[in-house]
Formats: sequence, C-alpha cells, structure tokens
Amino acid sequence: MIPFQTSDPESSTCHSERSEESLFNRCVLALVLCAVSAVSARAQHVAPLLPRLLAEPPQTISPDWCKNLPRPEYKSLERVLPNEPWFEIYKVAPGVFAIYEPHQAEEVISYLIVGTKQALLFDTGMGIADIQKVVRQLTSRPVVVLNSHTHNDHVGGNSLFPFIFGMDTAFTRANAKGSRDDAQEELAPGMLCGDLPKGFNPKTYATKPWHVSLYVHDGFKISLGHAHDIEIIATPGHTPDSIALLDRANGLLFTGDTYYPGPIWLFRPETDLDAYVASVKKLAALAPQIKVVLGAHNVPVADPSILQKLVTAIEDVRAGKVPAKPLEGGKASYTANGITFLLRAQPQGVK
Repeated sequence: MIPFQTSDPESSTCHSERSEESLFNRCVLALVLCAVSAVSARAQHVAPLLPRLLAEPPQTISPDWCKNLPRPEYKSLERVLPNEPWFEIYKVAPGVFAIYEPHQAEEVISYLIVGTKQALLFDTGMGIADIQKVVRQLTSRPVVVLNSHTHNDHVGGNSLFPFIFGMDTAFTRANAKGSRDDAQEELAPGMLCGDLPKGFNPKTYATKPWHVSLYVHDGFKISLGHAHDIEIIATPGHTPDSIALLDRANGLLFTGDTYYPGPIWLFRPETDLDAYVASVKKLAALAPQIKVVLGAHNVPVADPSILQKLVTAIEDVRAGKVPAKPLEGGKASYTANGITFLLRAQPQGVK
C-alpha cells in the first residue's frame, strides 16, 4: 500500500524514450572527437553546437561556462547544508528547498516540498551524487518522487526512492527503463566544473531503471497535509510527459523545462511545438494566482510576469517575426522578449 495521500478520486496503482545511436553514428562521433574540445555549449542548458562525446572528462580544466558561477541571483537566497560538496541547497519558500547541481553544465534544479505529513520531491537530478542523502537531512517525512519530465538529467536519482508517481505516457514508460548512453553524454569534455564526488565511477555511470508506483494525470492532487495540496498541470511540448506543479495555497508554480531562465530546448524529436504553445498559455493564465515561478535549470526563482512574456515570445517566433541564428548540428536559436528558444533549423510550424 502506498503511504501517500492524494486528493484524486481517480487515482489507481499501475505499473521513460531515448533511441540508441546506430553503429554508423557512433563511428562518426568518434571521428569528431578532436573537433569538440570546446563542447561546453550545453553549459547553462544551451544546445551543443557539435555532438557531445562519450568520454571520461578531464578534471583539471574548467570550461568557459564555469566563469559565470556562482550566479548572482543566489546571493539573495538562504543557503542550507553548506557543506554538501556536489549540491547547493537553498530555501526558496517556507518548506521548499531548491537542490541545485552547479558542477555539471545542465545546472539542473530539483525541488523538495515539505508538508506537515509528507514531502514531494520534484525531480531527482543527475544521479551523480546521492540526492536521497540530502533529502533525508531536510525532512524525516515520507517522500514521493514526481518528475517534471523524464529526460535523464531529471530522473538520475529516481532509483533511490521506493515511491514514484509518473505520467501515464509511452515516453515515461520507455525512459523508466534507464539509459547508459544519455548519462555518459553528461560527462563529456567541458560538461563538468570541478571534481566529481568521491567514490563516483564515471565509467559505470548510467541512469538506473525505476518503477512507477502510481500513474497520474492532469489535475491530479497530492496532499502534503493540512489542506496543502500540490496539483499537477500537464504541460506537454518539451516532452510528451512534461508537467508543472501548482501550490495554490502558497502561490508557487514549478515549471520544469517548460520555462527556466536560459535557452529553452525545443529541438528534440519528442518536442511538439503546438503542444508547447498551448501549455505556456495554460500557465500564463495562472499568473494572477502566482507569487513565484520556479524553473528546473540555472536559477530557481522568477517573477510571474515571465509567463506572459513566454507566450508572446514563442508566438512571435512561430509567426516568423524573430530572425533565426543558425547553429551547427541542425539547430537555430531565436530570441524574443529576452527569452531564447533552441529549435531545429527548419522547425515545423514556424513561418
């Protein structure tokens, strides 16, 4: 029996997708090894200009993106557990902790939301260090995991937890099988800033499989105790299983990869631009209820006004009002309203 309370009468127990590269592509990948000494392009969640390579990273060279750290926005936040070597943990609201991984170029942020009876962990990060150990230092309450989506940089620690909620999509089920190749790409040259955690073996690093304890859906609510519900808002687009979380009582909106301060990835095969536009409009409609927007990369807090700016920006891009900046690897960047999107060079639905 799952010891987590929900407010959804439709809840029921039930039982994530990366295609492997062909052998040819792997050979080509090896040939460009010498050309990618500056593959720090994924830093700050920026699309790589060349394919990332599967290689053990040198720990003596700091890539260029490290120069921007620490980000100045963190100075105004309350840091806790300051002796953690891999994670930086910040209290961003009462009972809400941002668990930030600044030593890897994704700069991914997971969130622990602690209630009076139980806690919710929104994403589990890279899986490079033990996020469960950090969570146990922050709360003794039962913890359920829920992912903003199931790209590898958000599910790396899933296997450490016994109770995981997941969206009922084929993409989620495929990614729940785990992946070695996707994880290894995160250790490519230029992807790390500083040393890996003690005891970590980069050669065996992989996203381990995990089991979904309960499949959930749009509108599903998780009760953390004393009328404190967290509501799931389906936001497909970035991936088919992307979600946001709404804490109405406290005016908090956790947006995952639908919005974060940095170039937003919309170029992968699983991305659906039509669905993304519909999702950001749905979130923008919530802005009057929101005090803080919390994204999944780079910086954990943003003003709710960003939501309408996001809608205007992506609509301008799709209307052909924003010039494309061509990038290598069949991608292009579009910047409007101070927001940058990374799309395929000739994306469908852009005039």
